[in-house]
Amino acid sequence: MSFPHDSRPAVSAGSWTTFQREAASAQDMSGPWAQRRVPRILVVDDHPGIAGLMSQLLALRGYEVVTAADAEQAEVEVRRQAPDLILSDVKMPGKSGHELCRELKRDPATRLIPFVLITGLSDSSDKMRGIEAGADDFLNKPVLAEELTARVKSLLRVKEFTDELETADSVLCTLGLIVEGRDPYTEGHCERLALRAADLGRHLGLDEDSIMALRRSGYLHDLGKIAVPDGILKKGGDLTLPEWAIMKQHPVTGENICKPLKSLRLVLPVIRHHHEHADGSGYPDGLRAGEIPLLARVLQVVDVYDALCTARPYKPALAHDQAAQTMREEARQGWWDAELVNEFFSMLAEKRSVA
Repeated sequence: MSFPHDSRPAVSAGSWTTFQREAASAQDMSGPWAQRRVPRILVVDDHPGIAGLMSQLLALRGYEVVTAADAEQAEVEVRRQAPDLILSDVKMPGKSGHELCRELKRDPATRLIPFVLITGLSDSSDKMRGIEAGADDFLNKPVLAEELTARVKSLLRVKEFTDELETADSVLCTLGLIVEGRDPYTEGHCERLALRAADLGRHLGLDEDSIMALRRSGYLHDLGKIAVPDGILKKGGDLTLPEWAIMKQHPVTGENICKPLKSLRLVLPVIRHHHEHADGSGYPDGLRAGEIPLLARVLQVVDVYDALCTARPYKPALAHDQAAQTMREEARQGWWDAELVNEFFSMLAEKRSVA
């Protein structure tokens, strides 16, 4: 059998024999994935013999395996159904494994999928390119079946933990929507904030992690209102001082609910401080101007705009121009970040112009 990119076989014969002896018991999947969804692995290699042999090795361990002959096919497969792990050759026709890895790691939707580069090249610069592309691990040809199994199992365990964190995030975001649902006048508020805050983050040139935090903050910023009684939350008139004291605690309550999740570390300051004012008159900590975290100020601008443009029991909805005038005046009075208010309305004007 000829190997176009490397003279060595993809998998060593000795380890394949050992692997066959273990196959019968391995098919039971009695490990940590038992009774769970079968992990899906994508093997990307332009040589059918190598791809087929890798698939056999992994299928015997009970994994679901799909193959792609090049990077383009791999991208189609990832879009069709995201795998739990990708094993890719480095040298292929068209895009290389490095390029495929780099593109998937740049996309927030796929960057957490573990990516393993398989190469017969021993040059350290080749691995450096893989590291720069974001590869999670490397395997050298010929691949030892035992090593392949161990690496796959380890990376799938990491992916499982990552999925659990994402599930926890999703549960909290759903809880945020449930809190929103208690007040019929705020329907769609969270989704609008998530979208507009992320858009403003991009307009400001913020990094992708900050944009993701803004998107999550749209759903989670008022999560603490779950502890506010309906009689206060839905009250049409002015709140009494005791009622207002309860309402002012919801940012702290929301922060405490989300604090155990490290994945929300960038969201916590937004939850706590999105009701602070530049002049220090806000709550819960009375922060001033630059003391208020940037992401909290960004969400605050979007939140105020949405509140002004939405009808509530105690006020009618304002038109866009009225909301802009009101927010600019309030910024001059020291409530909001005037620069961010201007950037927000510049962004909306650009969007209207494009539309």
